[in-house]
Formats: sequence, structure tokens, C-alpha cells
Amino acid sequence: MGAIQTFARKEIKFLLTEQQYQDFLPLLEHYMNPDKFCVGGKEYGIYNVYYDTPDDFLIRESLEKPDYKEKIRLRSYLSPAQAEAYLQEKIHPDLGGSYLQEQVMDEIDFFRQRYEIFPKQYISYQRAAYFGKEDTDFRLTFDRALTGRRSDLSLRQQSYGDLLIPEQMRLMEVKIADSMPMWLAEELAKLQVYKTSFSKYGKAYQMYVQNQLEWTRPQLTIEKRRRYDYA
Repeated sequence: MGAIQTFARKEIKFLLTEQQYQDFLPLLEHYMNPDKFCVGGKEYGIYNVYYDTPDDFLIRESLEKPDYKEKIRLRSYLSPAQAEAYLQEKIHPDLGGSYLQEQVMDEIDFFRQRYEIFPKQYISYQRAAYFGKEDTDFRLTFDRALTGRRSDLSLRQQSYGDLLIPEQMRLMEVKIADSMPMWLAEELAKLQVYKTSFSKYGKAYQMYVQNQLEWTRPQLTIEKRRRYDYA
């Protein structure tokens, strides 16, 4: 389980068409560098399992947009074995005596004392990520093929499920500690790209609820028709 380092940073989200993304690339090459995971400039996969209470309290609370949000997810780029053992069987991983990681583990332990959590949502996507040439804390990420499912909730399973955004769209996240660079603001205005509110887990949960509602509607329709037929 990797250490989580937190600091005051804003995340602003945008949805781009494929053409808008392609138009954006020349500026990225000028102002940004690919991060270390984009080997040869290629995208890389990110795989997540979100944990929640039996009644989905954490995501329902998050969708109400509180000042402080709580969530816990298992993310993998390679092997999730240690993290899965901890979350499912409460076996603590070997953190090598790292003070920062021990601190993070204490916070997760406290979280689990407050909530009884289970794996509830799988989400994966392909990411292209960049950091500023002058300001390395400034990051841009572009995610596509956002895929979610509510079954087979293990990172050991293959990536499959329902798309959370259209296939030709990309979710761009601007991660900044201060103000947005002028060149970025000007390019977004030129391309007519506007910020949006988007939560991957939130979107997946809303789709799940909508599917549940649609699943029950045909049954109600059949019952009404039957009552009408026998009248």
C-alpha cells in the first residue's frame, strides 16, 4: 500500500471531446512533461475498488456535497495483494518502518473503526498524465474508457463493465496548488471547454440506482395492464 501525501490542492474537472483533446496536445508538449508512468508517452491503466457501507452511506453522503468528504478505495497499478489482505482480512502490510505510511495506516484503521465497509464498486480507466515543466506540483490528467461494475469486485479480475462517460470523451482533471496558468485558461476558453462537477464513484452509483429503477418499471407496467385486462 503506497503512502498518501496530502496538501492544499484544488482539482478542477472538465469533459473534452476527442477532437478537443487532440487540439490540446501541442500546448501540452510545450508546457508539460509526461509523468513517469507514461512510458514513451503512452497511457497507463488505473484500477480501483471503492469500499462503502452496506447501505452505500459514504457515496450517498458525498453526493450531497458536504464540506468534508470521506472515501476509501483500493487502487492498483500492479499487484494489490497486500492491500486486499488488509481490507478484507485485516492483515496489516509490512510498511518497512516508514513514519508517513504508518500515519496513513493509523488513519485508515480509525476510519474502519467508524464504518463497517465492504467492496462496493469497481472503476478502471486509461490515463495520460502530465506535470508542469516550471511547476512540478501542477498536474493535468486525461482519463478515458472509464469503466464501472458492481460485481467481481476484485482487482485480480479483468477490466470490464459499463462506460461511465461516452467512449469518445475524456475527463480532464487540473490539479493545482494555486491559480490556473494563463495559457491553460486561454486555451480552455478557445476550445469552449467548461468546468464540470464529476465524481467517478458518484457517476457509477447514480447509474446503478437508475438501472435499479428501470429494472422495476416494467414489472409495474405489467401489473397495471393485467388489472386493466381483468376489469
